[in-house]
Amino acid sequence: MSTDFNLKHLLGIRELSADQIVHLLDTAETFRDVSKREIKKVPALRGRTVINLFFEASTRTRTSFEIAAKRLSADAVNISVSTSSVSKGETLLDTARNLQAMSPDCIVIRHSSAGAPYHLARACSAAIVNAGDGAHEHPTQALLDALTIREHKGRLHGLRVAIIGDILHSRVARSNIYLLSKLGASVSVAGPGTLVPAEFAGLIEQGVRLERRIEDAIVDADVVMILRMQRERQTDAFFPSMREYAVHYGLHLNHLSLAAPDAIVMHPGPMNRGVEVSSEVADGGRSLILDQVTNGVAVRMAVLYLLAGAPGITEKPERQDVSDSTLRNGTVKKQRRKRSLREDQ
Repeated sequence: MSTDFNLKHLLGIRELSADQIVHLLDTAETFRDVSKREIKKVPALRGRTVINLFFEASTRTRTSFEIAAKRLSADAVNISVSTSSVSKGETLLDTARNLQAMSPDCIVIRHSSAGAPYHLARACSAAIVNAGDGAHEHPTQALLDALTIREHKGRLHGLRVAIIGDILHSRVARSNIYLLSKLGASVSVAGPGTLVPAEFAGLIEQGVRLERRIEDAIVDADVVMILRMQRERQTDAFFPSMREYAVHYGLHLNHLSLAAPDAIVMHPGPMNRGVEVSSEVADGGRSLILDQVTNGVAVRMAVLYLLAGAPGITEKPERQDVSDSTLRNGTVKKQRRKRSLREDQ
């Protein structure tokens, strides 16, 4: 497989090749070890600037991008849209041009409108990372999901994945379907007919199987992925009540008996406990929800490294770049400088 990443922006999974996806996942595995160390920092992006521009509320994604940038030694700048010039009527394009004038290396954007990251990519020379645009895509979520699956299953090819819930409004569903299909997994989706329209599979990806009952999607599944109810994007009443949704489409412990014996459960968060998933499942031994959060930092470190790194970077980071010896050498140099200063005094 070629190690040439050859990508300026990360706008969606649909545009990526299978080789590019695997290269991202392999790079993320390299960075996953950094979070386990006493000193959780490497100098890979020292002197680089990453701007997090979030037009929607976020906890996991925004925080993990900030942590990822700081662990790579980049300068992370968070812009709160509610207190920015956007609240005064400035357009997205003008905001982008003003940010570009400050010479950032990477802009991470989350926006309620599909296509907003593409708009920025045309206006900025900085690398643009899509952190979720409307109901379109959420590429880094799909990547961290894939990394979590691969960590626990050892592969993606040949796995059976069931995605359950609000498919219609879910950017997570779209990005996961693109990624899983490219890497050889088979995907089934299930949910209320109003949230899983019959034409969905044809519009998104050929080969996706639609089921009306979640039980049919879960049968023999290796991975059961639950989606959050996207109430903030729903303009109509797509089901009678949350209670009725929980009864017919919420994941309960008895459902897992239909899946493969070693099936895992995933959720992109935030969870609506007792609606999309019961607490027994969310907190059970098969749940990898917190593993997803952990892998989110590694994936975003990989994305920032490959997009905002030095010109010409196409390879995975060398082991010595993130090794304990590098950290020890840096500490020794600091100690020598301190001794030298004391002697001069």
